[in-house]
Amino acid sequence: MAIIDFLKKQFIDIIEWVDDSRDTLSWRFPDEDKEIKKGAQLIVRESQLAQFVYLGQFGDAFGPGKHTLTTDNIPILTNLKSWKYALESPFKADVYYVVTRVFTGNKWGTANPVMMRDADFGVVRMRAYGTYDFRIVDAPRFLKEVAGTDHHFRLDEFADVMRSRLVSVFSEALADSKVPALDVASRYRELGEALLPLINPVLHGRYGIEMTTFVVENVSVPPEVEQAIDKRSSMAAVGNLNDYVKYQMGQGLEKGNGGPGGMAAEMAVGMAMANQMMNQAGGVMGQSTPGVRGGAPAPVDTAPLPELMTPAQVAQVLGVSESDVLASLESGDLKGKRIGTQWRVTRIAVDAFLRT
Repeated sequence: MAIIDFLKKQFIDIIEWVDDSRDTLSWRFPDEDKEIKKGAQLIVRESQLAQFVYLGQFGDAFGPGKHTLTTDNIPILTNLKSWKYALESPFKADVYYVVTRVFTGNKWGTANPVMMRDADFGVVRMRAYGTYDFRIVDAPRFLKEVAGTDHHFRLDEFADVMRSRLVSVFSEALADSKVPALDVASRYRELGEALLPLINPVLHGRYGIEMTTFVVENVSVPPEVEQAIDKRSSMAAVGNLNDYVKYQMGQGLEKGNGGPGGMAAEMAVGMAMANQMMNQAGGVMGQSTPGVRGGAPAPVDTAPLPELMTPAQVAQVLGVSESDVLASLESGDLKGKRIGTQWRVTRIAVDAFLRT
């Protein structure tokens, strides 16, 4: 009886694993150098897969359920082991439990800038980060390429192993997609959905995993590229540059006094408008000219007048001194606009002054 009890202790009757964590990807059943006897019970729970490995070669795999291990239902392992004892002897094999559920909310990011060729900016350095969800779809390949012989492979180990590999796959997919940098920085959701079909074939073929969701949360480019994007946006917002300059001139005239800085800007705007208006054709002054306050009657001037004039120009047109024109402006008899310390008078205001 002692020998029978000893032999019983050397055989494994039940193989099962209860996952009490949320971060385990694969777990090797501890056989403690025991052999699995014929007819042993294999229990595989939901979101689990049991993969047999014999002398470094992958054997049969079992999905969720309760399985009785015989040479009839493990044909691959039977073929690998080539039983010689009427298929009745116990056997030795490693059993790996692989978790097949979706692991969500995993972070990814580029430790260094990714070089990519862009149609608008040439070669651009980009950084990116985000989250992804994945699951294991090819247990043998995952165990071979990622987990190895680790008896308890966890999610943090997976992140360390796969971080650089995922970034490499992301870089290749981004380059193949030929998405412009301007679109990358503004269409994160569409970018993630577009990259999934490019990333998954590579991940499946190399590592036995599949991404169910790939989210790009942020893409950053170097400061000089950001400035170029800002300039392009500003130019698009301005539209017609000539109309924009005229608008700025009009705004400067309406604001009036605004401190030394504003005064200088307004004077510059006023002078620019004056120079522009002086190139345009004006109207013809009337034939009779009443005098201005404190001066002699003004001579008739039939030459075209500019649309906007300085007090000196008005004085020349009216044939009076500049001080007389300034006095009329101060009293309000002649309508004008003060920009800082300077006056500007329109041709229409001069015509109205002459008709009074």
